[in-house]
Amino acid sequence: MTDPYEPTERTIPTRSRDRASYDRALVHSILDEAYVCHLGFVRDGAPVVLPTLYGRIGERLYVHGSTGSRPLRMAGKGAEAPGLPVCLTVTHVDGLVLARSAFHHSINYRSVVVHGTAHQVTDPHELRTALDALVDHVVPGRSRDSRPADAKELAATAVLRLDLEEVSAKVRTGGPNDDPEDTALPHWTGVVPVRRSYGTPIPADDLDPSVALPDYLPVI
Repeated sequence: MTDPYEPTERTIPTRSRDRASYDRALVHSILDEAYVCHLGFVRDGAPVVLPTLYGRIGERLYVHGSTGSRPLRMAGKGAEAPGLPVCLTVTHVDGLVLARSAFHHSINYRSVVVHGTAHQVTDPHELRTALDALVDHVVPGRSRDSRPADAKELAATAVLRLDLEEVSAKVRTGGPNDDPEDTALPHWTGVVPVRRSYGTPIPADDLDPSVALPDYLPVI
């Protein structure tokens, strides 16, 4: 069993503290199951939140960007760069919780919030490793079954590194929390599950018919 993340002032929620968790395995599972994160930072005194792809290697997240993006320019480049203070979030919606009262409607969810300072990856080996992790995060095994980035593509691609140190998860499960006086109301109440599904892969128009569907892709 691995040690949990240490709670901090920023990772202890002000509401529903019973739903918070600092379990590493839970945090990793939530991060590994999602595709998109939202990266928040402050630019010119105002908050900015950007959706982007990411990948995890151990206790480190790699966030995809381009060399011209604002977060990369703000983080700076090189060992002496100060980095960019960020807040990164990932959320899964697992169910729609319908209560008898409008006030008690909710969702079942799993979420992770990461606080820290992001730094641009400049080491060539780490950059290639991070890019492979980004590809494999979306489709495991895909990095070995595609052409790696060439020098020109690497020069146009940038990655931010964010260590998993100040981290928390939050989870809601179960049904509605109706008030006792509302239980006799004639309104349907319960949970509508929300699930992710995949369709049958559609080959590109110019794909050679002799190229078989990879084993790592789902067949519906």
